[in-house]
Amino acid sequence: MRKIINPYTQIPGYNCFGCAPDNSLGLKMEFYEEDDFVCCDWQPSDAFQGYKGVLHGGIQHALMDEIASWVVQTKLKTAGVTSKMETRFLKPVAITNRLHLKARLQAVKKVFAEIDVCLYNEDNVLCSKAVVTYYTFGEDEAKEKFYYPGHENFFDTHLA
Repeated sequence: MRKIINPYTQIPGYNCFGCAPDNSLGLKMEFYEEDDFVCCDWQPSDAFQGYKGVLHGGIQHALMDEIASWVVQTKLKTAGVTSKMETRFLKPVAITNRLHLKARLQAVKKVFAEIDVCLYNEDNVLCSKAVVTYYTFGEDEAKEKFYYPGHENFFDTHLA
C-alpha cells in the first residue's frame, strides 16, 4: 500500500468537491495505491443522505467519478474529463457504514480510458459499481489547462 499525495492543495483557489481537504461541503476523499488499484476509505455523514440513513445515489456517483479521475492521474500520468459513466446501484448504503472504494484501469482506446470502480460497505459487500470513461489529454495540455502537477508529485519519493 502506498499513500497518494494530493498535490493540488498547493494551488491557490483549489476547492474540488471530491478531494479538497478544506472544502467544508465536499467529500474530502484521500487515496492510496494498492497494486493496480487506487483505493479510498471514506465515512459518510448525515449531510450526504437521501432517504433517512441512506447515502444519496448522487454522492455514490460522485465518489466513483472522483476516484476514477485519480486512476487517470496516477496510472496514465495525465488528466482527463468524464465522458460517460454507467453506474449500477446494487444495495442501499447506510450512512453509518465506512465505505471502501477500489478503482482500476480496464482499457485504453486512443484518448479514452475505461475505469472500473467498485464501492463496498464495511462488511465488504459490493453496493454499487461503475464503468467510467474518461477523455484524456496529452500531458502538456493537462498541465496547461488542468493544473496537472506531473506524476512525480503524487508520491513521496523519499520513502523507501
